[in-house]
Amino acid sequence: MRKVPAAICNNGVPGSMYLFHLFRSFLPLHNPIGFGAADFVLFAFAVLLAAGVIARAWLAPAAQRLAQRPVWCMAFLFGLVVVLRLALLPLHPVPTPSGADDFSYLLLGDTLAHFRLANPVHPLHRFFETTFVIQEPSYSSIYALGQGFALALGQLAFGEPWAGVLISMGLLAALAYWMLQGWTPPGWALTGGLLAVCEFGPLNRWMNNYWGGAVSAIAGCLAFGALPRLRTGRRRWAYGIALGAGLGLQMLTRPYESLFLDLSVLLYFVPQLRRRAEWPRLLRLALPVAVALVPAVALQLAQDQAVTGSWTTLPYALSRYQYGVPTTFTFEPNATPHRALTQAQQLYYEGQAYVHGPIDTPGRYFERLASRAGFYRFFFLTPLLLALPFFFAGRWGYEDGWLLVTIALFAFGANFYPYFFPHYLAALTPLFLLLSVRSLQRLSESRWSGGQAAARWLVILCGAHFAFWFFIHAQADESMLRATAAFETADGINYGDPEGRVAVNRKLAQAPGRHLVFVRYFSTHNYHEWIHNAADIDGARVIWALDLGPGENEELKRRYPDRTVWLMEPDAIPPRLAPYPKSHGIFEDVQ
Repeated sequence: MRKVPAAICNNGVPGSMYLFHLFRSFLPLHNPIGFGAADFVLFAFAVLLAAGVIARAWLAPAAQRLAQRPVWCMAFLFGLVVVLRLALLPLHPVPTPSGADDFSYLLLGDTLAHFRLANPVHPLHRFFETTFVIQEPSYSSIYALGQGFALALGQLAFGEPWAGVLISMGLLAALAYWMLQGWTPPGWALTGGLLAVCEFGPLNRWMNNYWGGAVSAIAGCLAFGALPRLRTGRRRWAYGIALGAGLGLQMLTRPYESLFLDLSVLLYFVPQLRRRAEWPRLLRLALPVAVALVPAVALQLAQDQAVTGSWTTLPYALSRYQYGVPTTFTFEPNATPHRALTQAQQLYYEGQAYVHGPIDTPGRYFERLASRAGFYRFFFLTPLLLALPFFFAGRWGYEDGWLLVTIALFAFGANFYPYFFPHYLAALTPLFLLLSVRSLQRLSESRWSGGQAAARWLVILCGAHFAFWFFIHAQADESMLRATAAFETADGINYGDPEGRVAVNRKLAQAPGRHLVFVRYFSTHNYHEWIHNAADIDGARVIWALDLGPGENEELKRRYPDRTVWLMEPDAIPPRLAPYPKSHGIFEDVQ
């Protein structure tokens, strides 16, 4: 092998980067040993696979002992997710909020952190109009409470809302193991928990934004984990409480999809419901479920009343009436706004109305259903796709059919949304893990002599896939990320500053005192929301306000005479933040 040039070794690159810079180019002529893209990837995976085989031989006895200790196992999985993501903070810091959904959820979390469900109307609320936020009859987020509780927890306990996201993702991995333990042997449950860390851990999109996903998935873990345990005859009250808590948490997080979770629970008990002798027992089981549901129902009604002034009107529904967004179901006519919309709000409304289109037809419905098949890839690591056909092998029971029917129920129900994102189906996360684990288990137990080895290798491949990309993100510099990003399956982790928000926030953070920022959109503005404020607007260090023109802006400036006033032009290239001009002139760019 040719000696590595001194320029590579003496350019200030950390020692862990030498190997990458040795193989740094995907063009064979640009590295000293002629490696191309395929060579680099295959070499890295060969190393990781070999390490995986060695690690399995060393760790298998300890893993078997750990799998028999549920509490320790859950603590290990929780800690593993948290520690791995914290290890990435030097290169991938706390995510910068970006866009209307992030800002609305952060407003919800901040509102709850102030121990209230809604905020009073601001007297100059016309300056603070933004997407997915209601200004009247209260100043509130339009979203359900579930994700807000996670953000409020992070804000109250650690002073950082994203800490709540981190905690919820760790809980998801821990509860995924607990759920699987009700359906599979302990060893397979631990395997599923580790797969959850790989798929829904530090590199996942849910971890790296504020929209959420983990809270709904936790609700699914509680509900689906309780179901098989309710048939054992032991601790039924505790598992009934867990089931009710899961149903209630889903209602507080994804109200529409909670209907499908409720129906899936009823379908699970159909065999018992068909036997009259089982009815008294089922009624006794229903009591703790109902007890656990009461707080969630009370919270939902209280939020409706506080935000909308009506016990039965969801904030989401009021936003649809006032602003026309979020758009209606596809079997309904397009929403009609009943308020004057800002430029940005009008853009969101027109975009969502266009995606909604005319009232649905069966043909459009099934075409849309088929087009969304790729979204389900979010819930499976690539090697697991090879195992899925084995789910249909061996002896089948009612529970296997119920699992597939439940997935279909959610899929068909969510298909009435014009838009689709994986967190709409987040409650199914534990069932997708169960589907993967049962497929691996049946492959391992199949009559095929190589089934056990094949299942083992697929799990090792999943670990290698995760370890490869974790190493890239943990050790990468800008050139390494740029060279490999196009090859990453799903880019869910934040890096860089593509929208210029980090530079703007840094400049405001470094400036002393308190600030008022007027946001002026260009006519070319396109779906990048910048107006966002805290629950207590007047008390916030930075207030973001819509530029309504010099005359009207003066009214807001008079309200905050002690604040430094800025003008933000996010549609400039790069985004421009400058002192608010006393007269028209040229502004300095954000550095």
